[in-house]
Amino acid sequence: MLKMAGAILVCLSSALTGYLLAGGLTARVRSLQALLVGLQNLETEIHYGATPLPEALREVARRCGPPTAALFETAARYLGDPAGYTAGEAWQRALEEWRGQAHLRAGEAAILNGLGTCLGRSDREDQVKHLRLAREQLGLCLARAEEEAARGVKLWSYLGLTAGPALVLLLL
Repeated sequence: MLKMAGAILVCLSSALTGYLLAGGLTARVRSLQALLVGLQNLETEIHYGATPLPEALREVARRCGPPTAALFETAARYLGDPAGYTAGEAWQRALEEWRGQAHLRAGEAAILNGLGTCLGRSDREDQVKHLRLAREQLGLCLARAEEEAARGVKLWSYLGLTAGPALVLLLL
C-alpha cells in the first residue's frame, strides 16, 4: 500500500512539474502580448492625446491587465515622487520591481531598459519613434516566444506525464 501511494505521488509530482514548466512558456507569451498592448496605448496617449508622461502612464495602467498595469502604475508613482526621479529613473525602478512578476528573458528586459533611457528626454515625436522601435523589437520576441511555446508546451506536458510512470517502473 505504501509503494502504491509513493508511485501515485511520483506520477502526480512529475505531471505537475511538466505542467508548471509548460505554463511558464505560455505566461511569457501572455506577458509579451500585454506589454505590447500597453506600449501601444502609451504611444497613443503621448502622440495623439499629448498627455503628460505621468498621466499617460496612469491611463495606460488603468487600461492594462493586472501584471502589466503594475509596471506603468509604478513608473507613474516614481515619476510623481517628491524625490524627483527623472522619467528614465522612474521607468528603471518600475522595471526592477515588475520584472519578478513578468516572465521575460534578459533580451526582452534589455529592450525595455533601452526604452526607459528615451522616455521624457525628448519631444513627443522622438518618444513615439522609440516606442515604435521597442514594440517592433518586442514583436519579434513575441513571435519567437510563440514558436517556443508551441513546441515546448506539448513537450513539457507529455514529458511530465510520461516521466513519472517511467520512474515508477524503474524504481519497482
